[in-house]
Amino acid sequence: MHMIMNRIDVPAEDAQAFEATFMESMRATLAGVPGLRRSSLLRPTEEGQPYVSTMEFDSRADFVAWLRSDSFKAAHSDREAPGMDTSSAIEQYEEIGTIAG
Repeated sequence: MHMIMNRIDVPAEDAQAFEATFMESMRATLAGVPGLRRSSLLRPTEEGQPYVSTMEFDSRADFVAWLRSDSFKAAHSDREAPGMDTSSAIEQYEEIGTIAG
């Protein structure tokens, strides 16, 4: 599995609008993306921390294919949407193993 984490700094006054816009974008653009297992938006529990968006793909190749897709272009087309022009930091990880409790 290939996991993407994007830490997104959103000003407190834009948080509600950002959440609504981001979630709607996920619903509208990610359904049926080949190799995408799951996508999540995580709200910070402490003031000043970033939001975290995660995506889990079957493979790095699936992630790269998504980067080149119309779905990716659509998901990132509205830079004027509330909170969508904020700074972010993307991290990529390969799964080593999982333990379920």
